[in-house]
Amino acid sequence: MHITLVRSATIIVELAGRRILVDPMLDDVGARPPIEGTRNQVANPTVPLPFPAEEVVQGLDAVLVTHRHRDHLDARGEELLPHDVPVFCQPEDEAALRTLGLDVRPVEDALEWDGLRITRAPARHGTGRVAELLAPVSGFVLDDLYLAGDTVWYEEVEATIERHRPRVAVVNAGGAEFVEGGLIVMGVEDVREVVARVPTVVAVHMGALNHCFLERESLRRAVPGVLVPEDGETLEL
Repeated sequence: MHITLVRSATIIVELAGRRILVDPMLDDVGARPPIEGTRNQVANPTVPLPFPAEEVVQGLDAVLVTHRHRDHLDARGEELLPHDVPVFCQPEDEAALRTLGLDVRPVEDALEWDGLRITRAPARHGTGRVAELLAPVSGFVLDDLYLAGDTVWYEEVEATIERHRPRVAVVNAGGAEFVEGGLIVMGVEDVREVVARVPTVVAVHMGALNHCFLERESLRRAVPGVLVPEDGETLEL
């Protein structure tokens, strides 16, 4: 298994001979306004792509969109996604993605594709009222790879790990938050919980959005063993 971090939560997974693009945020640096209700009001994305967007979408076998927030599928991503490969998603996003002319494959519970089992997993994008407003979001399990998606640590994430026993987990760990309401993706303590249960944990969704405040080196120091790649870096797992 190879995982290439493109930027933020955008990764390329090479698994059993397949090349799968996850959550394509491909806009140029500064293309979108700051996320409302957050500190550090600077334009997004805050850093450029490590290589051209056109290269990111080359040679794909499939795409996975965990949810349709603009930092997971933006305008440039919509423009460049190939129309001749399956695009897996949560059922709530099926209609909107079909309007883009994509080969949409909603995952209600689980499905088989080209010998790969794809299972949708629960996720909670924050707590309380904030989580309700940001829903729906999902995680996904691809064989022994758990893509947690935009979620904090809570009982359903723990249950997913216990049920599927993934060898690798990719967690969105930028410590993102609004001015009020607490973390909406994982922070240090959340990542620590995952590391205690999964053999290999990769932390992404860092250093590219105005509302993400957890820095890579801080997470590396706080949680020994977690892998925190730089933009453009490929991990062989």
